[in-house]
Amino acid sequence: MGECEVCGAMNVGTRTVPMGRAMVSACLRCAERLGVGERQVAPGLAQASRRAAAPRKKTDRGLMRRTERVLAQDYGQRIRKARAGKGWSQEELARKMSEKVNVVKSSEAGRRPTDGVISKFERVLGIELMEEYTPDEHRQLGSGSGGGFTLGDYLNGAR
Repeated sequence: MGECEVCGAMNVGTRTVPMGRAMVSACLRCAERLGVGERQVAPGLAQASRRAAAPRKKTDRGLMRRTERVLAQDYGQRIRKARAGKGWSQEELARKMSEKVNVVKSSEAGRRPTDGVISKFERVLGIELMEEYTPDEHRQLGSGSGGGFTLGDYLNGAR
């Protein structure tokens, strides 16, 4: 607690603010009048600064062991079948997922939902919509019969 050098108020919270070329102790009200009060931060920036980036988990899994998951081709049918199996209408499912009915209708019709909505479908209905990706074609890197003429081939022929 201190004394405001601008208005003379005693036993108030003060802060040092610039006044002309000098630095003075001013109460909050005087600091606002001088135009150096609390600086307002845009709500989005304040929210972003409060959120600290979560540290990423380090996994010991190598690149080659990583599996990719893709949305199943028949996801709309799976959603419809699971919903009907529970005896829910589209409106009930939407309410349980905290989504709009149009999201459920369009997903059942075949329009791809967002990743967040996919996880809600899986959690609420107890189904799997994501599958392991298996490529149709397997390629092998390294020496093979399909390679072209290389510098090594040239050098081996010169010897």
